[in-house]
Amino acid sequence: MIKVVAALIEKDGKYLIARRSTGSEEVLYKWEFPGGKVEHDESEEHAIEREIREEFEMNIQAIQFLTNNICEYPNKTIDLRLYECKYLNGKFHLHDHSEYKFVNKEDILNFDLCPADIPLAKYVKDIKTLKR
Repeated sequence: MIKVVAALIEKDGKYLIARRSTGSEEVLYKWEFPGGKVEHDESEEHAIEREIREEFEMNIQAIQFLTNNICEYPNKTIDLRLYECKYLNGKFHLHDHSEYKFVNKEDILNFDLCPADIPLAKYVKDIKTLKR
């Protein structure tokens, strides 16, 4: 099983999702909470901060683990782990995505999401408030 972390980044009451421009056919051109694989001997918090820096050239801080989803794809099984994150600084420079949006949580399920992200999006839609 591959451990993957995803960032839940809020701005003005909306949440960041990004459309993939790389990856297998199950995820290509689909929307996701951005993130990536946890490397060997790396904490999940460090992994999500590193991945967002690599994918968007932005700095974030992992605040807390929220939920996870174990998803089986044809060639792999992933444990996708969602972290509430705080934006620190940087501007969007897309590397693995073709676009990004900040969306209302009520609208998040209207996007063509990666299969592993759908249960996370349902969780986000039902969140009352996040810790700050």
